[in-house]
Amino acid sequence: MRTGIFPSVPSVPIAVLASGHGSNLQALQEALTGEVPGRITLVISDRREAGALAKARSFGIAAEHVTADGSEAGPLLALLRQHRIALVVLAGYLKRVPEAVVAAFRGRIVNVHPALLPAFGGPGMYGRHVHEAVLKSGARLSGATVHLVDEQYDHGAILAQWPVPVRAGDTPETLAARVLEIEHRLLPAVVSLCCRRIAQGATGDLAVALSDGSFTLSSTPTDFRHALVPA
Repeated sequence: MRTGIFPSVPSVPIAVLASGHGSNLQALQEALTGEVPGRITLVISDRREAGALAKARSFGIAAEHVTADGSEAGPLLALLRQHRIALVVLAGYLKRVPEAVVAAFRGRIVNVHPALLPAFGGPGMYGRHVHEAVLKSGARLSGATVHLVDEQYDHGAILAQWPVPVRAGDTPETLAARVLEIEHRLLPAVVSLCCRRIAQGATGDLAVALSDGSFTLSSTPTDFRHALVPA
């Protein structure tokens, strides 16, 4: 039963899962103003000393350390239910979301990935590893993707993408910095719209709720495969 997992409330309760410093968390917190019917009410990290937890506490948001991943879903699922979470956002979360959590929040877990999926995704493709792979491939474009989370790494339905050019002389650090800047814009935009759809009564998969064509961030074609062929 989804009753109690997706409560019908004016302000949509959001949980953010993060493993690092929490820069995407901060971008989300700043974007979720009074005009957006969503509030971050819980931040969870797999790292006890993660900067994201410190940021959450400074914002007055509940901050929890949960080590479980993979097959151990109990502690994470219990926290999400306790806080009556309606939308889960992965913002630099490096652990695999347990299948039981994916099943309970099917179509309501979004992730931001620092590349144009389906390229440069999958197990081991996170952080610096992604940007190194992009540069090694000779790709002319990278970017950020926000997608739904399913049982496979970086596999769920794509909700939005924003391309970032790869420049001559780029290093993993310079490319990462430009992609992160875009993540800080793209993720809040998608989350804000998701919150509006949920507040309007949308149920089930957010890919369906957002498929009316009203959400357009860029006129760039969504098929970026041509960009993966070196000039």
